[in-house]
Parts: sequence; C-alpha cells; structure tokens
Amino acid sequence: MGRPEKPVDRTVPERAQLADFLRERRNTAGLTYGQMAKATGGRPSAATLERAASGTKVPSLDTVECFIQATTTDKESFGPGAAQDRARNLWIRARRATRAPSYVGQAPDPTLISDTAGFLRALRHQHAWIGYPTPGEMERISGPGVLPRTTTRRIIAGDALPVDPHQAVAFLKACYVINEAELERWLAAAIRSLKNDPVRTRSVGGWIEAHRVMALRVKSNAMSEHITELRNRLIPRAA
Repeated sequence: MGRPEKPVDRTVPERAQLADFLRERRNTAGLTYGQMAKATGGRPSAATLERAASGTKVPSLDTVECFIQATTTDKESFGPGAAQDRARNLWIRARRATRAPSYVGQAPDPTLISDTAGFLRALRHQHAWIGYPTPGEMERISGPGVLPRTTTRRIIAGDALPVDPHQAVAFLKACYVINEAELERWLAAAIRSLKNDPVRTRSVGGWIEAHRVMALRVKSNAMSEHITELRNRLIPRAA
C-alpha cells in the first residue's frame, strides 16, 4: 500500500468527514492512489486523489466522483450510486463550511417567497449556502449556452432574474438543488412572484407550464417509488 498517509487534517470538521469517507473507501477497496489513477485514466492524478483524502482542502466534485468510481467494488451490487450520493452530501457540507458566509444560517425556503425581490434574494442565498460556486463552474455544470457566465454574474449580484424557467432550473441545479420535488417548489415560488409583479406577470405562462411538467414528474416518481415499495413487500411473502 506504499508509505503511510499523514493523519487527516481536522481543522475543519466537515472537510475531515469527507476525507475520512474517501479514505475508508480506498482502504476497503485495497487500492493505492496510483492504481486508482490508472483506473480513471490518469485524470485525476494519483497526487490529486491523495490530496482529496487529506482534509487540507475541499477537492472538486469531479475529483470526489472519480474517487468513488475508482473505489467501487463488486460487493456494491447496485453500483456506486449510494456512495456517490453520500460523497456529494459530504462535499456540499465541506464546501459550505469553508465558503458560505455566517449570515446564511440555513438553505432558503422557497415556500416563503411571494415577490420577485424575494425570489432573487433566495436564489442568491442558495448560491451562498452552497459555498459560492463560480460562474465558470456553474456554466460547466449546466452545459454550453444554458447558463452563460455573464447571466450568472448578474443573478448573483442581484441585478437580474433568470430570463425563463429553464435558466432558473439550470441556476438551481448548478447550486446543487437537484431533487425534483424541491425544484417544483422553486418554480411554484417563481409563479407566485411573477403574478405579484405588474411588469412581469404577462411572462408567467412559460413558468406555469414548466411547473406543470415538473409537478407531473414528481408525481410519477412518487408513484414509481410506491409501486417498488409494494413489490418489495410482496416478493418475500410470495417466496
């Protein structure tokens, strides 16, 4: 396994928790950082993977996801999905602990939004709560042309609202709001806000349609989960 690793830096507890989780994954898989780098095609490098598990800094999410992929074993019969979710949550907590300002004590609640000023403020607080991802990071997450850096900067600065629901969802997803039920609540908040704004109320139609589609997806997902739960309960009885 090579030379012993230095102890995890515990200066920031949330950062240390992420490092502990990554080290546990590597130890369970019984791999060196060199072997992990080889499994990922050399990107990230062995040195980058080792730094990710040091606790000295918050690695990029891409590095964390590669780390999980490289340490997935045959014993994880359902693949790396659960571990990726756990790693992402730990990464978000670590990033928040090192970047989010003290005045943002919790994630904004979209159900409390009633006007466009409040909607824009909540978007900015979500951006701060998640640890200030840069416009460049957000553009890469969203894909080419979906969330231009100039637009993102204006939203973050409080100078402009997203131009349409697709851009709003892209902004939120780039701030790691990825649960569709939560996105549905944000779209509902946008509709309330626009309806209360005489200047923007005429543009609310597209938002209503986007919300309708998202709400249907949330309902469909909930139904699928319910059916799966019922099936899992019945199968043991049938056996």
